[in-house]
Amino acid sequence: VRSNRPLRDTHPEFLVIEWPTFHEYRVGNWRLARDDSSRIIRGAVAWTWLDLCLPLFISFLWPKVFQNPAQLRGNSTALASIGVPLSIFAWSRRNQVLCKSVLDFPTLGIQLETHCGHPSLGLLFVSRRFIHVSHLEDFVIHEGLRRWNVHYFLAAIKRSNNGSIMFHVAFENTLPYFPVPLEVYTGVQWSIFPLQLRDSTEIP
Repeated sequence: VRSNRPLRDTHPEFLVIEWPTFHEYRVGNWRLARDDSSRIIRGAVAWTWLDLCLPLFISFLWPKVFQNPAQLRGNSTALASIGVPLSIFAWSRRNQVLCKSVLDFPTLGIQLETHCGHPSLGLLFVSRRFIHVSHLEDFVIHEGLRRWNVHYFLAAIKRSNNGSIMFHVAFENTLPYFPVPLEVYTGVQWSIFPLQLRDSTEIP
């Protein structure tokens, strides 16, 4: 297994892992600022001021809510008012997107992966979507607008058994800058559609 960062100086969040039977193109949920300051902009946060305020919030409510355990036992509203927000907050922190990956399997298809967890606590789960080459119409790179910014994105075009077309967008949470999707697009095209790409390069 070999790994390298082909855009190390400008896009170090982009990692290419070469396995014996497939390639993985992984993009972390962070990037370098574009002002030449080398400042890191993180999409997944470890700790914020809200995390620091949470213990104060609990210490303030605890004596008021649990002052009379007998009354609390039948007061499900009070329990829910604390338990539900804390559960949602903990899940949102633990369920952040850490990185996105595109895996190409020659003659088999491609797989889109989302790795979720917490930057300090590690990976929680991975969601995977595999598209067999028999249903894969194409793998394209395109541009779109997000507010006032132009972003480049990759999409796998899948044709289902009933003939309908579906688009599966890669890196939709991270939206890397153009050099990254261009590297992934070129790699996947050479791996999955080598004949089509060779024919297009031979056109005078």
